[in-house]
Amino acid sequence: MMLVNVPYGKSFLQTEIPIEFLEVAISQPVEALRDLKKTVKQSLKRPLNSEPLHLLLGKGKKICVITPDETRGCPTKEILPPILQELESCKPKKIEILIGNGLHRGMSKKEKMESLGKDIVEKYNITNHSATDERQLIDLKKKTSYGTPGILNKIAVKSDFVLGIGLVEPHFFAGFSGGRKTILPAIAGKEAILNNHSYNMIKDPYASYGKMKGNPIHHDMMEFMNFINLPFIINVSINNKGETTHIFAGDPHEAHEQAVNFVNTYGKVKLHGSADIVIVSNGGYPLDRDLYQSVKGIATASNVVKGKGVIIMVSKCRDGLGGHKDFMRLMQKATSPREVLKEIKEKEPIVDQWQAQILAGILTQTNVIIVTDGVKRNIIEKMMMSQVFSLEEALDSAREMVLTDKPRILVIPEGPYIMPYV
Repeated sequence: MMLVNVPYGKSFLQTEIPIEFLEVAISQPVEALRDLKKTVKQSLKRPLNSEPLHLLLGKGKKICVITPDETRGCPTKEILPPILQELESCKPKKIEILIGNGLHRGMSKKEKMESLGKDIVEKYNITNHSATDERQLIDLKKKTSYGTPGILNKIAVKSDFVLGIGLVEPHFFAGFSGGRKTILPAIAGKEAILNNHSYNMIKDPYASYGKMKGNPIHHDMMEFMNFINLPFIINVSINNKGETTHIFAGDPHEAHEQAVNFVNTYGKVKLHGSADIVIVSNGGYPLDRDLYQSVKGIATASNVVKGKGVIIMVSKCRDGLGGHKDFMRLMQKATSPREVLKEIKEKEPIVDQWQAQILAGILTQTNVIIVTDGVKRNIIEKMMMSQVFSLEEALDSAREMVLTDKPRILVIPEGPYIMPYV
């Protein structure tokens, strides 16, 4: 038997599994940066395909710094102080921090302090971007070649200089996070996000983990990014302990491309074969804060589970649904996963349809069991999944569902932070 630890919130759940039927998918070890603050400062002075930040910026500018929301594992609190220090040295006219929530809920003051740091929250003007608040948005009267309207946050559009901070990790339909996602969906308007995340865009076979070339969602985001003056980004990568491993600062195209290449070196994990049962997490806190985000881990597992197999999703869901009631309604009003897909195709655009579309597509092929104490059982069951409170109970249920007495079991502790493949 082998004792398996699966991240669950800020802790772990454990279970024993017969080793002869088990495979564990983990990323290659990557060392953490020894001096994060020093590395950030150096990266700003020696950026990728760009002048140093202080030369690029000049003096007297109105600056907008875009940061990720609370669900991302980005070390924003650690890297933001040296960035702001560099910006302040240029004697700017104004610095504003814009939280790139996209269509997610805004962050509370407590969450801002946790994510950005108390001193920064007290010193700077910080705005929660809302994709549905018309007062925050401006329509540039432009569209991408995919028909996505150039509707963005006014603060960023009216700034002289926009700087984006982001985490680069595999993304279940954009290929990778970071880079251009700092603009779309992070600070885009609702109509822009809905078009980029439309039914046909999501169902494209290239709209998947690790895929950039040929991915319409990625290409649309790249076009959309040109609607705004974003000359500089700071993207980071993390290891399986959540530690920062590299800083990629400079030109948005070059910095993001190098970050993607780096993550690819350790994030792709080759398996011996598909599994009857896949136990997956969302990598623990903060990505497993809600059920909506947990679809990412389920999507990772769906790539390596056998047909008619079972996915066991281990997710704390401390925030329940994370405020995504449209996602819940789409899943609950249908009597089958295919009915969900039909509803989206016929009645789009619908907020959160992409998450429901991806989950419903998986449920047409695979059973999903959620291990959580953060969402009520009746909510999950109405969404056509099962809920239990322990890994042991989940495995007992899964073994009854699969078509073999000796199921092959795969564990993916890091969830969507890696790309397992057969």
